[in-house]
Amino acid sequence: MTRTCTTLVIGAGFTGLGTAIKLREAGVEDVVILERADRVGGTWRDATYPGAACDIPSLLYSFSFAPNPSWSRAYSPSAEILRHIEDLAERHGLLPLIELQTEVTALELDEEAGEWVVSTDRGTTFRARTVVVASGPLSDASLPDIRGLESYEGARILSARWDHDQDLAGKHVAVIGTGASAVQIVPELVKTAASVKVFQRTAGWVMPRVDLPIPGPARLAFAAVPRLQGLARTALFVSHEVAATGLVWDTPVTGLIQQLGRAHLRLTVRDPWLRRQLTPDFRAGCKRMLMSSDYYPALQQDNCKLITWPIATFTPDGIQTSDGIRHELDAVVFATGYDVHLDGPPYPVTGLGGRSLSDDWQGHAEAYKSASVHGYPNLFFTTGPNSGPGHNSLLVYVEGQIDYAVSGIRTILDRDLHQLDVKADVQRRYNEQMQRRLARTTWMSGCSSWYLTADGHNASMYPGFATQYRRQMKTFRTRDYDLVERRVARAVGLAPVG
Repeated sequence: MTRTCTTLVIGAGFTGLGTAIKLREAGVEDVVILERADRVGGTWRDATYPGAACDIPSLLYSFSFAPNPSWSRAYSPSAEILRHIEDLAERHGLLPLIELQTEVTALELDEEAGEWVVSTDRGTTFRARTVVVASGPLSDASLPDIRGLESYEGARILSARWDHDQDLAGKHVAVIGTGASAVQIVPELVKTAASVKVFQRTAGWVMPRVDLPIPGPARLAFAAVPRLQGLARTALFVSHEVAATGLVWDTPVTGLIQQLGRAHLRLTVRDPWLRRQLTPDFRAGCKRMLMSSDYYPALQQDNCKLITWPIATFTPDGIQTSDGIRHELDAVVFATGYDVHLDGPPYPVTGLGGRSLSDDWQGHAEAYKSASVHGYPNLFFTTGPNSGPGHNSLLVYVEGQIDYAVSGIRTILDRDLHQLDVKADVQRRYNEQMQRRLARTTWMSGCSSWYLTADGHNASMYPGFATQYRRQMKTFRTRDYDLVERRVARAVGLAPVG
């Protein structure tokens, strides 16, 4: 069965739903949203591990065009964020547009028709004049490649796909990883597990997270006077923009941030040796900053131990570290992050002349303004190459990407275009500028992170303020694109007549 639509959106998380909302506001009603899961929510549907919460303040972690005055805390837990996303879908009438349990398996451009052919795992095919890839950067996860892992006979739990059938109370548990998920999981496990061993490869910069309840009167005021919530959001936005001066670039502010991090460590951790083990050896901002006020206290509980020796191998009953010690375990939690697709979506994308996006992006993904890729006309990316924030809310960046995609789609429809394809030289110059700017950022200061490819290329982060990013996304310049009108395409035989 084949269905046709004007715009097809891949993913029904924050980004996909926000795209659909703005498309309909712009008069594009013929929209289909494909979602591989059985409900909306994206990352926040899947992030159900103990302690899961956002590390960006709640008032910043929503779209400016769809605020939530009812956030219960300064940093909302995942279940509350999921309820907000579900409310977005229902309140804006998006549910009829969504095809659940429908996973995209391929995108292929039909050059003659000027349409994208979208194949799915259900056998249904969609044809769309325009496509928005809104599946997000944190949508897939897998077990890491560690020697002997298949021999381990205990429970294996991925933080991004938490197994709630596993009761870890009274068990001997290991946590591998010390990133953003781990600092939330460890304090919860320590409360009930017999023992928790945290295997650390690299110590991260941890800042205190002041997570206070938002008082009822404040929530009522936000609901009654939306401008008041807008002002609070703006204040938080500006404070995070200021932080960029020390997190995006290595400046005296970076040193101040490090002093604050060391002070937090010194005031929270009593043992000098443990403090030394928890002291980062890289500049603040080079890796993702961690926000937690209970991670350090959890590590000092009697039933918790930090292990800094490298893992040599898994054994049937646990882990052996390189110092020869065997750690017997009932369960291992892999807080090792997500598979960030730096070489394109996890399905083939075939563009003009049969070109492959995974081939074009092999090693060094690039796009124009993170949204358009030469050779793939009428296709728009969100959270594309070099769109990641190092200091502010991802949704601030996503709003700019949505606005840009909607402008492009409206251009295609208003001018009845067969193809709208970013020019190769425009894309090349833009990315050369990105890499020159990135060379001066903290992300390139020597540490290894998921921001970088194996050869050290940064295809992930945007080297500037969120304000700069939003400004560049406000303008859709048609002169940056090769435009082919449908009537011209028909005249030269590129498109069928009729």
